[in-house]
Amino acid sequence: MASIFSFFTGSGFLDLGFEKAGFHTAAVNEFHGPFLDAYKHSRKVMSLDEPKFGHYHCSIEEFIDQGEHVEELKTQVAQLQSEREMVGFIGGPPCPDFSVGGKNKGHEGENGRLSRTYVDAIIQHKPDFFLFENVKGLWRTKRHREFYEQLKSDLRDAGYVLTDHLVNCIQYGAPQDRDRILMFGIKNEHVASQLDAQSLEAKCIPVELFNWEKPHMKFDRDEALKAPAWPTTAPFNESVESPMPEGVIRSLTIEHWFEENDVLNHPNADAFFKPKSDKFKLVEEGDTSKKSFKRLHRWRYSPTAAYGNNEVHLHPYEARRLSAAEALAIQSLPKEFELPATMTLSDKFKTIGNGVPYVAALGVANTIQDFLHRIR
Repeated sequence: MASIFSFFTGSGFLDLGFEKAGFHTAAVNEFHGPFLDAYKHSRKVMSLDEPKFGHYHCSIEEFIDQGEHVEELKTQVAQLQSEREMVGFIGGPPCPDFSVGGKNKGHEGENGRLSRTYVDAIIQHKPDFFLFENVKGLWRTKRHREFYEQLKSDLRDAGYVLTDHLVNCIQYGAPQDRDRILMFGIKNEHVASQLDAQSLEAKCIPVELFNWEKPHMKFDRDEALKAPAWPTTAPFNESVESPMPEGVIRSLTIEHWFEENDVLNHPNADAFFKPKSDKFKLVEEGDTSKKSFKRLHRWRYSPTAAYGNNEVHLHPYEARRLSAAEALAIQSLPKEFELPATMTLSDKFKTIGNGVPYVAALGVANTIQDFLHRIR
């Protein structure tokens, strides 16, 4: 049995994947109150168990050094481990400071520092395993990569063996082009007997033992993103039907997920910003070339579902922006997942854009679950 402590929980998309993969949720931590309220609301609607140790509405900084909740967390981790449970920390620290299109302040930024704080929490409380999720800029940008490599070095020095991988969430079946860096680590003591000498020295988990891509990825990256049949653009025609082109991977299209989630009858169907101008009607279906006012194509996948910094995604064939229900579908959430009606539109779209696509979370959680069963 394995339990997770979730940090930077948001509205719980990553957690939901772990829950559906069979992990128990020990506790969740989220700094922004409306996101935590949404987490509680969705779990109640979906009849999921509440976290064993409850919800923490505070900064992750309260769990390190002499923070207010340090002793509580220490006791909770020790209790579960004494009951022979594997304990994991999961989290994706806020990423605008590492994003190519974001603030780019790196580890010195207000959000960037939280990646260090999360790693410090892992080192201080010593869970059996952890998952760290972030944007590809942390992996591909030289000065951010140096910081990332230092985090890895510190984790290895603290007794963890690691594996990391750059994935695109479309590979798990999410209908969007969304790159993420994932790092998994486990205490050396749990795997030392199963590692060869080279892996032990490098403190790396070999692919033969932990394979990010098999069996839970559904698509090859190039197969999904670069299939020649994907349509480009078409004139915007409001409420006009359009047949699916031949050769398209239907399960990766916007229209498939709109139908799958019955978005017009979803509780969040009417949650969208009202248009202030008719200019966006000139944007063709599938034209996502501009920084803002990108119109999605019904028979194609979406760009990264990021709805901040004036980035606006338009409905493929309606004269409006996406609804929260449609954005949740693009994030591949189950159709029974909903956000509270009292939540502001800004908070709804921010929490949706911040989240890990559910099918990617589920795929990663199943990969970790397979690995944990393999080493026991």
